Parts: sequence; C-alpha cells; structure tokens
Amino acid sequence: MSTPVPSVRQLRAGRDFGAGNRVAAQMANFAYAVVDEPTRTALLVDPAHAPLELWSALERDGIELAGVVLTHYHADHAGGRLGGLPVAGIAELLEHCAVPVHVQRDELPWVRQGTGLDDAALVAHEAGDTLTLGAHRVTLLHTPGHTPGSQCLLVDGAVLTGDTLFLDGCGRTDLPGGDPAALYDSLFLRLAALPGDTLVLAGHDYSAVPAATLAEVRAVNPFLAPVDQATWVARQGG
Repeated sequence: MSTPVPSVRQLRAGRDFGAGNRVAAQMANFAYAVVDEPTRTALLVDPAHAPLELWSALERDGIELAGVVLTHYHADHAGGRLGGLPVAGIAELLEHCAVPVHVQRDELPWVRQGTGLDDAALVAHEAGDTLTLGAHRVTLLHTPGHTPGSQCLLVDGAVLTGDTLFLDGCGRTDLPGGDPAALYDSLFLRLAALPGDTLVLAGHDYSAVPAATLAEVRAVNPFLAPVDQATWVARQGG
C-alpha cells in the first residue's frame, strides 16, 4: 500500500504481509518501507510478524534493503515473544540479510533482551540523528514514554510514530519502561512542534483511516487536548 508520501509504503500485518497469521491480524501492526527510487534502496521500519515477506517483496521490485529502523522494542514491532507466542522479527531477518538495525540508544537493552541480538547487530542513535537514503533524510526523534527509547521517524513531510501517537490515541504507559510524564513531553513538546500538515503514520491500524495530518489528529485526538502535565498524567493513572 502506498501513502500520499511517495517515498513511504504503508503495509498492514495480516493483510499486506503475514496473511493467515492470526497474531498479525489481531495486532494490526503497520510496517513501513521508506524507498529511494533512483538508487532502488529502502529502509524497513518495524518489520515484525513476517519480516522475510517484506524483504522478499522489496527484492522482487528490484529494491535493495539498506537497513532496518525500530520505533521501539515490543515484540509486535521488533520480534520476540508476545503473550508467550513467538513473533518473527529482526533476528529472523538478519539470518538472511545482514543489514544495520537502527535503534535509539535508551532502547538498546530492551531490544537485546527481547530479540536475543547483541550490540554487534544494532546501531545506537541519539535524538536528532539523521539517516541518509539516496536523496532522502530520515530524522530520528526520541519520543520516550511508551518505552524509554521510543523514536519517531521524520521523512519527506511524514512522521512515523510507532506506538507514541495514534490518530485517535497514544501509546500505553503501563508496560515495562512506560512513563506517562515522559510521554506527555514527547506529545506536547516534541511532536507538537511539527507543522500541522505533517502526515501522521502510526504503528497500528486502529482508526477509520490509515493516515491523517497532525492538524487533523489534534482536532479529534482527546490525548492531545491542551492540558497541563500533572492533569494529563493523572488521567493516565500515573
């Protein structure tokens, strides 16, 4: 599936890949391929559930995988175990395709624990680091709260938000590493600073539409209603 941003392909688990996988269909994850057409290279974002299908689809299109970017460590995005069930992810992909896996530095221990990979397979990044893919620049925004090292990707007027921000909600903070105060800052200080016409591409298909501008999200998302941090955290149960 394509998006209004030509360089970004949005792919739904259980439909566009991992068809027949009940866990993938239930989780309704979006994976993304950021593609540079002139160089025929791509980055995969959160390739879990059926990572080899995603890689093979790029190969069939004559596109070389240049790397993987994780928004955070949870198994439905990175692979590992989910509710006791195995989920294929970056570990399985790297067995067939040796590419760098880009993660936020604070997420390193969580990714290692969840996937079994060591530091040699992972590239740690700081807030604001940039990846280059042909003519495209992918800026990594550190947006902690859902997890300590959650990160969003800003590319070509779109922001890939993982589980930090959904079109109608935001990420949970009651899982290991969650922090409601940090998530408030990520939403209201970091993401709020982006232009209103930035296209929001979230990590799950939880809404009636697959994407919306940040201005449209602000208008309907109750978790972005203006409020002070203490009140917001209290509403989150923090």
